[in-house]
Amino acid sequence: MSNEITVRLKCSIKELCNLLENKGFKIVEEFTLDDTYFIPKELKLNEMSYRERLSKAVLLRDIEETIPKRRTIKLTFKNKQIADNGDILKQNKVDCRISDTQSGKAFLEAIGYQKLMKIKENDIVYEKAGLKIAIKDIFNGDKLIEIETVEEDENLNTVDKLKQKVNELNIPIDITDYFVKKAEIELEKIL
Repeated sequence: MSNEITVRLKCSIKELCNLLENKGFKIVEEFTLDDTYFIPKELKLNEMSYRERLSKAVLLRDIEETIPKRRTIKLTFKNKQIADNGDILKQNKVDCRISDTQSGKAFLEAIGYQKLMKIKENDIVYEKAGLKIAIKDIFNGDKLIEIETVEEDENLNTVDKLKQKVNELNIPIDITDYFVKKAEIELEKIL
């Protein structure tokens, strides 16, 4: 099971890109991520927290990559173990590739799911020495960076090591929350 940290930026994306490039990081991916969240229709939403609602969600993901050039469409279910203080202890996901978004939407509706919300973002992923930093520009939302643990790298295989590494880079981030949950933030905006 992998894990990740997600923090808010305290600078512009352009400034962060320049800073990372000056530190020797290279762009390895660029893409637009268009996630539509679907939840079971029978959920009693007024009796559930945002986190409980999202724990039942299936994402219809449309990923349009420019580096490298390709498109991926899939259904994704995320399983997160979250501590009472909001830290993500463990997480994993299950993906099922599909041919197009309309088929995915029709399938989810046929099994009793309804659309909850949509989150769209532009991502740029930088890499240096095995450390990948994903810059996330959420449409009408936050500017974040996300860094995932690397199981096979002893220097990057825990959340604490990721926190230490990102702090060593001395980049302008908000370190009051290493587990920003963009879906909860966006859900709060619409409910």
